[in-house]
Amino acid sequence: MDELIPEDEPCEQCGLCCRMFGPNITPTVPNVYVWMEQGRTDILRCFIACMEKSGPINCADLKPEDLGNVVSVEMRNPDTGDYVAVCPFLRRVTKERYLCGIHLVKPDMCCTYQPWIWGETYFNRCRGLGKINQSGKWQL
Repeated sequence: MDELIPEDEPCEQCGLCCRMFGPNITPTVPNVYVWMEQGRTDILRCFIACMEKSGPINCADLKPEDLGNVVSVEMRNPDTGDYVAVCPFLRRVTKERYLCGIHLVKPDMCCTYQPWIWGETYFNRCRGLGKINQSGKWQL
């Protein structure tokens, strides 16, 4: 979980984007399949699958043959079924540093989210933006 960060990586690991947008994580069906194959019920139980011809099902209760009928996947509190206020996988490691508790198997949308890329996923409260602005260049 505490791997080396490349020098050109603008992420400051402040956790702000995960705290703000984490509850809106929508994994792909292939993400769910990988978690099923790995037996990661700790992850699966935090999501519900909206099915094509039935109601929502907790992803921990899905079988691989059910995946063809999944319309969408949403993060929910596994105990109440309510929407969550913050990503349950976000781990605070110091006062100002956060890491992903499922980094190696996190959903595709988390892997590709880069708030410092102008015009793509720009998030103006990102500390990484300040680092890029100081260097005088924007990633394209």
